[in-house]
Amino acid sequence: MFCYAAAAIAAVFCIIYFFHRRLCCRYPLFTDYPIIGMLPALLCNLWRIHDFSVEVLKSHGGTGEFTGPWFTNMNYLITSDPINVHHILSKNFSNYVKGPEFREIFQAFGDGIFTADAETWKYNRDLFQSLFKNRSFEVFLEKTIRKKVQNSLLVVLDHVQQQGRVVDLQDVFNRFTFDNICSTVLGYDPNCLSLDFPEVAIEKAFNEIEESIFYRHVMPKRLWKLQRWLQIGREKTMTEACKSFDEFIHALIASKFEKLSKYNENKTGEACADLLTTVMREGKEQHDAGFLRDAVFNLFVAGRDTLTSALTWFFWLVATNPLVEAKILEEMNEKIGRNENTASILTIEEVKKLVYLHGAICETLRLFPSIPFERKQALEADVLPSGHGVNPRTMILFSLYAMGRFEEIWGEDCMELKPERWISQKGGIVYVPSYKFVAFNAGPRTCLGKELSFLQMKIVAAAILRNYHVQVVEGSVVTPNLSVVLLMKNGLKVKITKRET
Repeated sequence: MFCYAAAAIAAVFCIIYFFHRRLCCRYPLFTDYPIIGMLPALLCNLWRIHDFSVEVLKSHGGTGEFTGPWFTNMNYLITSDPINVHHILSKNFSNYVKGPEFREIFQAFGDGIFTADAETWKYNRDLFQSLFKNRSFEVFLEKTIRKKVQNSLLVVLDHVQQQGRVVDLQDVFNRFTFDNICSTVLGYDPNCLSLDFPEVAIEKAFNEIEESIFYRHVMPKRLWKLQRWLQIGREKTMTEACKSFDEFIHALIASKFEKLSKYNENKTGEACADLLTTVMREGKEQHDAGFLRDAVFNLFVAGRDTLTSALTWFFWLVATNPLVEAKILEEMNEKIGRNENTASILTIEEVKKLVYLHGAICETLRLFPSIPFERKQALEADVLPSGHGVNPRTMILFSLYAMGRFEEIWGEDCMELKPERWISQKGGIVYVPSYKFVAFNAGPRTCLGKELSFLQMKIVAAAILRNYHVQVVEGSVVTPNLSVVLLMKNGLKVKITKRET
């Protein structure tokens, strides 16, 4: 008798909870099944999640709700509506934060600028804004990247083309940007990009951390927390990867502390030092090893993986759109000249003249944003401009990938690579509101390194295109990887040939 009563109570409870979920989820993106929620649709399309998000959001007017299995709190409001994005990231900025759950998922980022809120975020932002806007840092950055392009990138590509072998261009950029960010942030060049393509444990650890963070978004919280406690699966991989990174960074921090304790600023003789040294000098008391570690990790993500992603997708798009490549070369010849020494690396002032190249990079970031989705949490109840209600603690995901593929935002030719859409009739760069083109975020959290990123990408792109023709290997399957950074799953296999002068 007791069993029947218990079963009846359980059935009533399930029915009540089922209707409660139906009432709470007013704009479902998929069928909401009892107990398992909308998880089946997500898991079945996980392998093509970015393109799947485009299809689903288009069929629901750009905004809808996802509910996970019961009692997992795996519920999101997902949007690609630029008016909603503008409201959340700018107009009502104070009501939408990263939040504690975000910091838990992105624990590897620590309390750095990407995960922090309130005063911690403001302090980090003010600190790095003062560093990035310093003219001496721009000079240091230009010198560092031009040296790396000249002495490593072009040397490796020249060696590859002489051998006539296939190379993974994404791997080349991974190594190049890792060396470059190490030199810029740490003042240390690990020489990952060399002729023998050495295996670099710390570079591999970075990729594993990002992939693990992505899976935390699509797995119930209790499940990945259990895996973390048991140290199995992705969570074990993430723990080991974080340990490798932390050992690498803390060793360098200790070395710099020792160096700075022996020599004061005036005795170093450096007009401009790497970012870590500069931060240590400017905050000798409040910047402990933990703060510095978190700052370094966040700078690595901002200045390494995003550039790798952008450059890889850029060269794939250019290689598969020969007319765009021809126009980039034509612009360089017209504005820079047919320098017989094409191996010379363009300066920042020279690449600023390359408007068509700028447009091609913007198109790349529109179609393949380095960070394909953004996440926020509401503090208080709100109503979005689209009419969708937001409850306190609602998790909101923006699909930046989908936004670049909406006809309502970019026109019927949105799937075309069209640098001209970024160029005015007078030949200048067209301004597009950041809430439409969210590749560098929008509102108060707009990326501080936006202009520096463009300059670095232009220097690298111009150096390669002036010297080499890049051809994608026939039969290559190009698909996005499942990670918080939009890299290619199988890399970008290409053949390099010397360009005739």
